[in-house]
Amino acid sequence: MELSRPMTISTTSPREGLETNYEEHKQKWAGGLQRVLCMQGGDDDGSYAKNSEAPASAITLSKPLLLTAIQSLNLKLFSRIEEEKDCCIRIADLGCATGYNTLATIDMVVECLRKKYIHECGVEPEFEAFFSDLPSNDFNSLFRSLPAATTRHYYAAGVPGSFYGRLFPKRKLHVVVSLSALNWLSQVPDAVLDKRSAAWNKGRAWINGAKKEVVEAYAKQSEEDLENFLRCRKEEIVHGGMLFMLMGGRPGFQHPENQLGDPDSSAKHPFATSMDQAWQDLLKMGLIDEETRDGFNIPAYMRSMEEVEVAIKRCGGFEIQKMEYHKIMEHSEEKHKEWIRDPVSYGRAKTNMVRAALRPIAEAHLGPNISEELFKCYEKQVSSDITLLHKTGFYGAIAACLIRM
Repeated sequence: MELSRPMTISTTSPREGLETNYEEHKQKWAGGLQRVLCMQGGDDDGSYAKNSEAPASAITLSKPLLLTAIQSLNLKLFSRIEEEKDCCIRIADLGCATGYNTLATIDMVVECLRKKYIHECGVEPEFEAFFSDLPSNDFNSLFRSLPAATTRHYYAAGVPGSFYGRLFPKRKLHVVVSLSALNWLSQVPDAVLDKRSAAWNKGRAWINGAKKEVVEAYAKQSEEDLENFLRCRKEEIVHGGMLFMLMGGRPGFQHPENQLGDPDSSAKHPFATSMDQAWQDLLKMGLIDEETRDGFNIPAYMRSMEEVEVAIKRCGGFEIQKMEYHKIMEHSEEKHKEWIRDPVSYGRAKTNMVRAALRPIAEAHLGPNISEELFKCYEKQVSSDITLLHKTGFYGAIAACLIRM
């Protein structure tokens, strides 16, 4: 993982030397998000591989839609297998991260297509699976998790790069999936990081409940990003091929400043109140100044169904086969009961989930030592707020299946 050089903090006065180092970090943070943004690698308790229950739940709920879409593919349009003795079907997972979710999805897609080809064409094509994410992704952990070549029905390759740009040659791919990745933006909007701007997001780490100008800046960035993503996939996917997108989202009636829905979900979401309180604790401890706090913004946006549909129609070249919204409980009822009995365990689990998503960018902004203090403050906040344990939080997800026309 490529991160900015850590900040050096004096042991006698935490604030001494901060401004010079922060300016250096701010330039790298603002201009190089794609170099540092990734899910936490490895397989320890703070890794994404061990803390991806919510994305897994969303994938499980959208699985019937994905399988139905694959079954409905027109193989004659999809490929000319009857004329090509050496046909290879190419599948890509964009924003693959690490762990079980990407591997299980690729296995499922390959197996479904393999059976479909055998049944309809009487032949079994070869499959090539591309696992793509930003260069900072832990590809080593991912490929160590791959099933043995003798037991899987596909050849595997890694493709580092941003899916907001081109990753493959024209008409290269047959099936593309992107799972719980498109809610991450290509960058924090410039206006949000500018103290002179009306969109300066003072005192917040994210946009839920933020002022109008901040939300508008994020919405504009989200719109540009999704249109760029779709235009690139339009070039890369063969006619008759499929694009399946699963992303964090919100229902259409919900305004963008309300990213999370009901008050309980807002209170429990890892990016919202408890995160802001943790940053405030760092400020009170003298480990950071206000500029450092206000310069950190989480590059995520939950789109509405309408925003996704508008981007698809504006891009052209795709037909929406089906699109649906899911509301997902943040964790199982069994875990909920367990954590009510043990709030410390809840705080630890919640913090591990936050580490899995934010540790790389927090370290790029603060350096490893202070970023670890941030997560300790977060854990203390969550563990001590007993009222959170008696709330039920939900995540929203949008699943969309598109056919390349």
